Amino acid sequence: MILKELEHYVRHFGKRFLIFLRWLLFSILSGILVGTVGSVFHYCIFYATKTRETYPWLVLLLPAAGLLIVGSYHMMHDEKDAGTNLVLSAIHSGKHIPLRMAPLIFISTVMTHLFGGSAGREGAALQLGGSIGNSLGRLLKFDEKDQHIMIMCGMSAAFSALFGTPLAAAVFSMEVVSVGIMHYAALVPCVVSSLLAQGIAEYWRIEPEQFLLHSIPEFTLSSGITIAVLAVLCAIVSALFCIALHMGEALYKKYFSNPYLRICAGGALLALLTLLVGNQDYNGAGMPIIARCFEEHHVLPYAFALKILFTAVTLGAGFKGGEIVPSFFIGGTFGCLFGNLVGFAPDLCTAAGMGAVFCGVTNCPITSLFICFELFGFQGMPYFLLSVALGYMLSGYYGLYHSQKIVYSKYKTEYINRKTR
Repeated sequence: MILKELEHYVRHFGKRFLIFLRWLLFSILSGILVGTVGSVFHYCIFYATKTRETYPWLVLLLPAAGLLIVGSYHMMHDEKDAGTNLVLSAIHSGKHIPLRMAPLIFISTVMTHLFGGSAGREGAALQLGGSIGNSLGRLLKFDEKDQHIMIMCGMSAAFSALFGTPLAAAVFSMEVVSVGIMHYAALVPCVVSSLLAQGIAEYWRIEPEQFLLHSIPEFTLSSGITIAVLAVLCAIVSALFCIALHMGEALYKKYFSNPYLRICAGGALLALLTLLVGNQDYNGAGMPIIARCFEEHHVLPYAFALKILFTAVTLGAGFKGGEIVPSFFIGGTFGCLFGNLVGFAPDLCTAAGMGAVFCGVTNCPITSLFICFELFGFQGMPYFLLSVALGYMLSGYYGLYHSQKIVYSKYKTEYINRKTR
């Protein structure tokens, strides 16, 4: 019996090994290509941000920058760009992601950051990686299902190159598409491309994001309850962020049907908000404010609300960028505020808030847990585990991406197959 099973395994091992070699080759190609593009994208965003910080008056040119962005999409016949939703939809339905999406999202995101739009970069990276991965799959004559894996492979590589979290990046692209199931067929390609892309980024001296937690209290019933309360509040905040983004987009389209007028009005509104606030803390991605929460344990009480407003105004108008770093900003500043109010480890609350809000808006609990480990270390594991679990369950069926499917219910072992709100 044992010999028969062994013979069966050996007989099929060659086929499996050839599949492995095939995916190894193509994931290496994807990792190198997307990792290189992602590294260039990182430096472009970095210098755009530094330029805006040096010349803060550039924010006044946001309306003009917006017109250029809309014009470039119109010129490339991509006026109805759906962003990351198109990438997720392509995995579900086999839609083609045009290669022109890569340079469009690259240039328009850099312009958004240069002139002071409030947006992240990782969401744009997912579009970059997905577009390149899909085009690579088509070039190599992959069938439709294998092209889906190439899209996920590219997404993982781009996320890893920009954020320096290869573990979370490898899992995220498999988890974000269909909540409740994991596309394990993409595991090896996503892992290899993610690790290789991080290596490419390290070669170009891009340092991974990491935040030091100065003190982690012992996990007790009292401290657990405190973090649980924070996670419940973060679930509400994450739903609020998603509602604000979707409502902002709907309101723009209702009152400004013309995309040129819409983005011009949004740019003017954002410039006015920046002048009213008196600084540019809420423009761009906002990583310095997140770092300040960890280092100085100080944040304005309404910082998270302003970031929600600024990001909704930016992305709803048609400017390009991501929603992931803004979700970190919102969760981190809210967590820091909570920690200061209750007198409990503000830096730990900042980290737990980031994990909980990120999980609430992406509906990706495993990725959220891994990203906490990679950003903050493993010592705070019980707190991260609790905050992510509650953030996932209590955020409801809201999400950043309308094309994301909730395959299985968050509350029962029940197949529901519905899209996020």
